[in-house]
Parts: sequence; structure tokens; C-alpha cells
Amino acid sequence: MVALVRLPHLLVAFGLGLCIGPRLVDADASSASPFENLSIFARVLAHIEAAHVEPVDQDALIQGALKGLAGALDPHTVYLTPDEYRMLAADTQGEFAGVGVEISVRDDGWITVLSVFEGGPADRAGLEPGDRFVHLAGRPARDMRIRDAVGWMRGEPGTTVRVGIRREGEEGTLELDLVRELIEVNPVDAVLLPGQILHVKLRAFQANTSRALNEALDRALEESGELRGVILDLRNNPGGLVREAVAVVDAFVSSGTIVSTRGRGGVVLDEARASRRGTRPDWPLVVLVNGYSASASEIVAGALQDLSRATVVGTTTWGKGSVQNIIELPDGGALKLTIARYFTPNGVSIQARGIEPDLRVEQLSAAAVRAARLETSQQPSEASLEQHLDGRAPADLGARPDRDAPREDGQGGAMPFADDHQGRMAYEALSAIAADRERR
Repeated sequence: MVALVRLPHLLVAFGLGLCIGPRLVDADASSASPFENLSIFARVLAHIEAAHVEPVDQDALIQGALKGLAGALDPHTVYLTPDEYRMLAADTQGEFAGVGVEISVRDDGWITVLSVFEGGPADRAGLEPGDRFVHLAGRPARDMRIRDAVGWMRGEPGTTVRVGIRREGEEGTLELDLVRELIEVNPVDAVLLPGQILHVKLRAFQANTSRALNEALDRALEESGELRGVILDLRNNPGGLVREAVAVVDAFVSSGTIVSTRGRGGVVLDEARASRRGTRPDWPLVVLVNGYSASASEIVAGALQDLSRATVVGTTTWGKGSVQNIIELPDGGALKLTIARYFTPNGVSIQARGIEPDLRVEQLSAAAVRAARLETSQQPSEASLEQHLDGRAPADLGARPDRDAPREDGQGGAMPFADDHQGRMAYEALSAIAADRERR
């Protein structure tokens, strides 16, 4: 990098005639040095420095060139300026100042919401996964580079950014003013459900995710004495640290490959394997995913599925199966370089395919769920007839609650996932798996 920065000054010092003269060597392209084009880069930079109508910030020029170089490869290879690298480090630690969303770019160029952090500005404003940004801070968002979009969303706490949102199935653009604030992401949220089933929501794979998961499992065991099953909810989880994803899988399996990475030419670069130490009991396990489960989330779902450790419920995941290595640079920035692809234990690539669920369940709107529940409750049956006989034997009368009476979650609330169709199906599937195992 130092040589590239200084070279234009040398060219200018020796005169511009060198820059505009004919090429002295007409080498065959196949035998030319791969570094020959660097001289062209240096000449262009020298022309810009010497003749552009405005004074030139050379650092900005070099950073722009590096961004273009990385951007020519794939969507996830990027040059990060020092400020951008600091933001990435803050993300992995679970604390940053922004509006509280994770975003990605769809193939059609739209900046799309992957997940919304609970309690943040975007959550309070009603943003949802799948929402598309029409504009950010007055700038058209379609085909905007994701690092630029992140930059406009981040800022000092208390400052405001205006965004335009378009939602599928709705007309017009929703205009919102979001006040940036310090976002602290709790990676794990666990709730003990009726039937001694634990629902664990993993929001992201940060530095403390696996530890928080194990703490949640320990608390549930203290509260209930035992567990009949675990729902691992990875919906809208955009991923994060791969080592944390491996540790999450390792908590539930005692042997076998968790994930492998293969580089250029299919060469195996690394393979993570499970260890017996610290493995939890063989509880029935359901992994809940959707189209916004990405990267490390897909590693977890794919591993538990291939190792026959869990049933995957939901819809096909995002399909981000490439490996990025962070290379720190002398200027304080970094190169995030795609070096490999992820493969599940069965040797299947995640990239651009995603993880297919064992039980496909589309999500329904809360209104649709309520309407279906109302229709079912009003369906005529023997029990709807006046003076119908009770179905229980006389000795059982009064011994069991009415099946139609509202059931509670142990905290005075209604049954879990009342308006969440995917969650309810995962709960019913896990309950059935646990009951079947107990019968056998």
C-alpha cells in the first residue's frame, strides 16, 4: 500500500510525458506480469492528482480504489475503512449506535431488513423483516452498497435519520424519522413453555451467545427440574461469529463433523468437530428457521439436521454460505475477504441454496391465525349440541380440566405462539416428538 501511495508523486516529479507516451513493450497478455496493470493504476492516479479541477484527497482516492478492487469479486468481499472496521468490531461485541436493524442486499438490488432488534428505534417504529428501504437520509437506497447503507444508519446517539420503507402487499412508502441510540443486543431470550418445553430465541451469534445459551438451559433446569424438549428459534438471525455457531451445535451433539470449509479447487481448509465434553442430554430438539436465517444460523440448522439431532421447521433459509477472513491493514482498516464456502456434515454447500426444512411451514399473519382459530372454535360438533353427554367416565368427572378451557403458560398468559403460526407448529411438532419418545 505504501508503494502505491508514493508512486504517483514519483511519476509527477519526473514529468507527465511518461504518462502519455506510447507503451514501450507490447507483451503477450498471457505472459505479461499480473502486476503490469498496477502501472496503469499509478498513471491514472497521477493524472487525477495533477489535473483534476478540485484538490485531491489522496487517502480518499486510495480507499475508493481499494473498495472498487474488493467490490469486483463478490458481495461479501469488502475493504473496510478504519471507521467501518470499528463498527464491525462493535457489532460482534453486541453494542453499537444506530437504528437497530440488520440488513442485506437482495438480488434485485433492494436494501432489505433481515432482522429488527427488540426494543430499538426500528422496532418501536414498526419495521419488520422483509421491509425494503426506498431511501436513506434522502439518498435512493436501491443499488446502494451495503456498507454505505450501514454508514447512514449509524451515527451519534440522539441524531435522526429519515428513511422510506416499502412493505410487500402494501401500497405507498412509509416515511419514518428514526432516532439513533446505543443498541445493546441480548443474543439469547429463553421462555419455559407448558409441557416443560424451552423456547430459546437466538438473535445473533456474538461473542457471548453460546455462554448465554448454556446459562438459559441451566436456569430452565433449575426451574422445571427437567426438560421434555427445546425449540431453537433462529428466525431472522443474520449470523455472526462462526465459532459461536459451532459451540451452540456442540452443546447438543457429542461427535461428528459440525461444519467444514473448502477453498479454491475444493480443498478442505478447516473442519469443526463436536466433542463429548459438555454435551447436553438428548432432549427432543426443533430448529425454527425462515428466509432471513443466514450464515451462522444456517451452519447450526444444517449441522443439527444432517446429524439427525433436530427437526428443522419453517421455510428455506437465506443461503449465505461463504467464509470471510478479516485481514487487518496498517491504516487501521481491514480487508474482509471471501476465502471459502461452508459445507454441512453431509458435504452439502449452503451457498445460494440455504437449508431446506424437514417440515415446511409458511408464516401466516397474526390476523390470519386469529381468523383460523375463530373458525375452528365455531365449527359445529357433538359438543355444540344442547344437553350433549360428557365424554368422560363418571369416575373421571371433575378430575381433568375441560379441553376447551383456556390453558395458561404458567405465568398467567395464554398458550404460547398465539399469533405465531410457525412457532405454534414447531411447538406442536416438538410436543408430539416428545410424547412419541416417551411412549416408546
